[in-house]
Amino acid sequence: MTTFAFLGVPEIAIIVVVIALLLFGGRIPTLARNLGRSVVEFKSGLKSGDRADDDSESGGADRG
Repeated sequence: MTTFAFLGVPEIAIIVVVIALLLFGGRIPTLARNLGRSVVEFKSGLKSGDRADDDSESGGADRG
């Protein structure tokens, strides 16, 4: 038997998360900020894409 036989997948996952927080704790706010900016940029891109689609649809209808 190994020493870690009593550890299951959930326990190992918790240990990995704790170690990651200890090692990369200072970078988490930066990562969250960048993720938030990416989401905002993505949403604004979707809105501008919708406006471009609406403009092209109405422009084609006016010509014909």
